[in-house]
Amino acid sequence: MEETMDKQAEKKKLLDSIFFPAIFVALLWLVKIWEFIFDLDFHTYGIYPLHSKGLVGILTAPLVHADFSHLFSNSSSIFILLSGIFYFYRPVAFRFFLLSYLFTGIWVWFGARGNSYHIGASGLVYAYVSFLFLSGIIRKYLPLMAVSLLVVFWYGSLIWGIFPADEHISWESHLWGLVAGIVLAINYKKYGPQKPEIIWDDDDGDDNEPFSNPQSSDNNLNIKFLYKGDES
Repeated sequence: MEETMDKQAEKKKLLDSIFFPAIFVALLWLVKIWEFIFDLDFHTYGIYPLHSKGLVGILTAPLVHADFSHLFSNSSSIFILLSGIFYFYRPVAFRFFLLSYLFTGIWVWFGARGNSYHIGASGLVYAYVSFLFLSGIIRKYLPLMAVSLLVVFWYGSLIWGIFPADEHISWESHLWGLVAGIVLAINYKKYGPQKPEIIWDDDDGDDNEPFSNPQSSDNNLNIKFLYKGDES
């Protein structure tokens, strides 16, 4: 009975973790399909650095993609990575999503090349990768460190995207997304699952018995799993 309840709870947790990422990815596809069907061009909703006309792009640029190939690459990564964040770090997942979205956009507006629009959700992908990687490392908690290694295995090659190799690619979005993920991983390091805390219960019985048998001692090793969520 208890095992069945655990399986149901795990299934619910998994479904809850993929719900919001699925909605966000669906929104990306709806925007692109709308643009395609009505033969529109949404590139002017990108970020145009240091110009007032580009401020709206802080909110809209991640929703706009150059083509379906660009969209497919970003949406698949976003779904996987963001689902991982909601699964392992749910107490801060929504705040992380919002802040990484805003920080990346604002920093691109301030620090990217001018005379061009920056579009796409690639910066968010870099934010999610750096957050998942660093969060597991700084917690020194084996299951989360395994997630960090898995992220490196799948997405480690993305590191080359933060360098200016192609003038048609917004490497600045990649760079500032990476920075946003690092900053937020450090800021929220005390939230979510934590490394187990080992506590010794030292109870040797009556202190008036000077020759107690160590074999009969009640020394117990308790491992306390900490999961820090939102604090008021």
